[in-house]
Amino acid sequence: MTVTVGDLYDWVDRTAPFSTAMDFDNAGLLVGDRTTPVTDALVALDITHEVVAEAKKAGVQVILSHHPVIFQPLKRLSSKDVPYQLASCGIAAICAHTNLDFASQGVNTCLARALELQEITVLKEYRDDLSQGWIGKVSTAMSPKEFARYVKEKLHCDGLKFTVGNREIQTVAVGSGASAGLLFDAAQRGADAFVTGDTKHHVLRGAREMGITLVDAGHFRTEDIAMTPWMQAMQEAFPAIQFHRSAQGDPACYLA
Repeated sequence: MTVTVGDLYDWVDRTAPFSTAMDFDNAGLLVGDRTTPVTDALVALDITHEVVAEAKKAGVQVILSHHPVIFQPLKRLSSKDVPYQLASCGIAAICAHTNLDFASQGVNTCLARALELQEITVLKEYRDDLSQGWIGKVSTAMSPKEFARYVKEKLHCDGLKFTVGNREIQTVAVGSGASAGLLFDAAQRGADAFVTGDTKHHVLRGAREMGITLVDAGHFRTEDIAMTPWMQAMQEAFPAIQFHRSAQGDPACYLA
């Protein structure tokens, strides 16, 4: 039986409904047609020039990504632009962004699982029982520095930054990617630590003032952790398709 881009889109829509995406978002089938047959697919956090090159080399018909390849309205499209390159190669793009963050087996859940959190509950409800993050417990209490090392190891970070809280870490809140603003919700829920990415100075200062250990593991590492489980779930649902995992890593570099 032939599997199409539309079949993949419908599966994503069932598991991470596009209707749940935040208002600012642009998730969905952003390039290509539903009727395109699929034998090979590539999964990536971002769709970049390098990812398109990977897709062409692997002979895929569709890329499934977390970050939208088209986010702001396009006013001009040149041959150097990634959406143009996709269209010219006949490669479709399905992008599941905030809807995948909210999904029960989505990005934030994968982040909590990677940190082996237990007794997980909703950090902050967005709407309709959708959680913007999770809060749970680690099995063994740790000092702030020990916890920062723990996060670095579990998320395979080349580097990270953190604030030193005023207590041992047992209750941990997580919010992937650009969820640093959830720090204040984490504080209200009694979190000892908060793991996220993309923190600005005032958020780091706020964490210090509240005595919370904030670990900024970076946007890439707090979200890319979900791409392999997502791909594995799709592989199980569509055994006839050969799924490929993008080899592109964190765009940030760190000095030792």
